Amino acid sequence: MIQKTTNFLFITLFISGISYAQESNIQTYTPSKLLHKGQVDVKWFNNFYTQTEDPWRGEHPRENYFTATFETFYGVSENSRFNVGLVFNVKSNNIGGKSWFSPINFANEEGVSRSGFTSIAPSISFQPLKNVGNFSIRTGVFIPLVDHEKENGVYLDKKSYVWETKFFYDYTFPSGKWQLFTELDTQFNFGEKYEEDANKTSEGGFANNSLGLPVSAFVSYFPSSKSTVYLQTQQYFLIDLGNDFGQEYTQLGIGGKYQVTRALNIEVSYTNFVRGSDSGFGETLNLGLRFISN
Repeated sequence: MIQKTTNFLFITLFISGISYAQESNIQTYTPSKLLHKGQVDVKWFNNFYTQTEDPWRGEHPRENYFTATFETFYGVSENSRFNVGLVFNVKSNNIGGKSWFSPINFANEEGVSRSGFTSIAPSISFQPLKNVGNFSIRTGVFIPLVDHEKENGVYLDKKSYVWETKFFYDYTFPSGKWQLFTELDTQFNFGEKYEEDANKTSEGGFANNSLGLPVSAFVSYFPSSKSTVYLQTQQYFLIDLGNDFGQEYTQLGIGGKYQVTRALNIEVSYTNFVRGSDSGFGETLNLGLRFISN
């Protein structure tokens, strides 16, 4: 089973700009910007990934993977340097050549489709350097809620505990219209050894005893105080720490965001997996909503 990270896709929900127009949250709250005390940030991001090729089978009937990620963070410090939160994932996947958006029916058909509430992660965010407000760190442990990664040949989600830490940094160019955002993640996967029986049902976690290293960059342009367009790229590495498997891939994408109200913004994006080693190839379409209380 090829592992795909959605961090790169999910972080597009966070891409914001600079605060040259305070009425717009997409310009005020960058990924590095933390909440003030009592403030709430709620995000809902939907990722549709479709795959038609992998290194073992070449061209094959379309496989579809849908992930809905929900995040809630709360500001707990007067100086806006410490947040606490919770992240959880709901997934729906199918095989056999179904349509790109077919997973939204959340079916559980033996040997064809699976869906469910798959992981949850208590998390914290903090700014380690008092005088560097555009650098922050987020860390949390994802707890798996699936019994089997694969059942009758259909993959749902990792059965790994994942300690994930994200490092965010952004730089605004002097013109005030452009921004570069960068992110480095570390993802330690650990748990029982992966095994698969004759019925194509798995025990343990496929990515256990490995380290995922996604490195991402985004270039954003702000045509107005309420809109953003951006280009994005990510290089992902899965490093073998004892599971006898590693992989790497590159994806590129484009997206945009619009501030609907002072508290609510919407985002759409597209990405393509353009190359890789021991990795499947496909495309994603993504839709996100973000609400930030005043």
